[in-house]
Amino acid sequence: MNELDRKKFSIKQIAAQAGVSKATVDRVLHRRGQVHYQTLKRVEQAIRELDSQQRAALAAGRTLYFDVVMQAPERFSGAVAEAMTGQVGSLAPYRISPRFHLFEDIGVTELVKLLQRSLEQGSQGVILKAPDEPPVNEAVNRLSEAGIPVVTLVTDLPASRRIGYIGMDNRSAGRTAAYLMRRWLPPTPARVAVVLSSQGFRGEEERESGFRQWLRELAPHLEVVELSGGLGIYNKTLGLMTDCLDRHPDLTAVYSVGGGNRAIVDAFAARGRPLEVLIGHDLDRENRHLLAEGRIAALIDHDLQQDARRAFMQLLRFHGFLPAGAAPPDFSRVLVVTPFNMAG
Repeated sequence: MNELDRKKFSIKQIAAQAGVSKATVDRVLHRRGQVHYQTLKRVEQAIRELDSQQRAALAAGRTLYFDVVMQAPERFSGAVAEAMTGQVGSLAPYRISPRFHLFEDIGVTELVKLLQRSLEQGSQGVILKAPDEPPVNEAVNRLSEAGIPVVTLVTDLPASRRIGYIGMDNRSAGRTAAYLMRRWLPPTPARVAVVLSSQGFRGEEERESGFRQWLRELAPHLEVVELSGGLGIYNKTLGLMTDCLDRHPDLTAVYSVGGGNRAIVDAFAARGRPLEVLIGHDLDRENRHLLAEGRIAALIDHDLQQDARRAFMQLLRFHGFLPAGAAPPDFSRVLVVTPFNMAG
């Protein structure tokens, strides 16, 4: 039982909450005489309940504005927005109002200005998916200095003063993709394309690194060809993939780190080339269709609903509306999705 929590409430309040006498509470708090174990636990529980009620009262009638800032393809940012909107009601009595700022392509300068506006517009917290660039880290630090917490989502900014990262272990995700790729391809020399949306996202860089490392150690017969810069956008990714196919006429497998999978499939089809294995990320609408059509072999996914809830709870905890409690898991669970276990 935390000493500070004890002092926040009177003996009368604790006794009423616990349903015991004031004398009993006094004995528990000051360790006077013998108290039955169950009575002790009931008093401790009453203090926790009072603390929770007090925290909830702090937020009662107040709207908490959390800015969600993301650079990502619309299909993914839309799935994140849907997950966050779905979690708002589950966190009552806290009145959370997410403000979404979603961009498929935005420059670092504009992104920094947007973060500055979050500071100026009374934000209580920021959930951020952005490239790991020095100006972005500095903007996060300025928010932190102003008392506005930042949680990174999917891709991290570890050099910044963000209060936490929410998402999967990206290196583990990359190793998982490499394991599947080796199992599905014949044990003969071949090329595998790794398609990133941008080299600026640390999460994608970590996925690629995990993928390369595992293949280098356990499948050296598979050579990696890297493509980057499509931002997961159809036309850009289609152009990159088409050029790659023209350069590598033997290429038949792709690990899509950053999305744009419909463009990848269409590039192979336009050249009349077989796509033996395509492994992607995220169970968004586009990828559901491709998986159901048999165009994608597997998707590496994580629970966006759970990630959204964890992000909100970190921000609430920072402001003292939730108790510190046990530390959340370090990473979201990595899930491998096939047409046979695709939910929804």
